[in-house]
Amino acid sequence: MSVARVTEITASSPTGFEDAMRVGIARATQTLQNVMGAWIKNHEVVITNGKITEYRVRLKVTFVLNE
Repeated sequence: MSVARVTEITASSPTGFEDAMRVGIARATQTLQNVMGAWIKNHEVVITNGKITEYRVRLKVTFVLNE
């Protein structure tokens, strides 16, 4: 029997939501062990002078705790 935990992270990218998601997952797997999945809680953009300058995603990352 395993026990999992969910943690929430925010990741950003200047190029798009998909890249922000990749950045967030890559960073999470550097710190957390046994990452098993993630889902996107929400999307956000930063707008400067009427243009999108940053894409952000808030991810809920699930990882299994070590025994």
